[in-house]
Amino acid sequence: MEKNTIKVNKIMIMPMKMLEESLNTRIAILMKDNRVLEGTLTGFDEYMNMVMGEAEEKGSEMNKKLGRVIIRGSNVVRVSPL
Repeated sequence: MEKNTIKVNKIMIMPMKMLEESLNTRIAILMKDNRVLEGTLTGFDEYMNMVMGEAEEKGSEMNKKLGRVIIRGSNVVRVSPL
């Protein structure tokens, strides 16, 4: 009996390249403590520390405006363009 197999093409973008392409655009960051921050990426360094302007903490029941924030790269789980 022949097994059906599905080939899935996964696209992986190098993290620094994705940050360069996302500079001055809106992104969402998932933090280790499960908080989600959304804002405009205004800067980053080689350790993936990021500066985000007009940042907001998004939650299921609340949105909290934070303004400009500095995010330590070691606390980031995922970065997604919006």
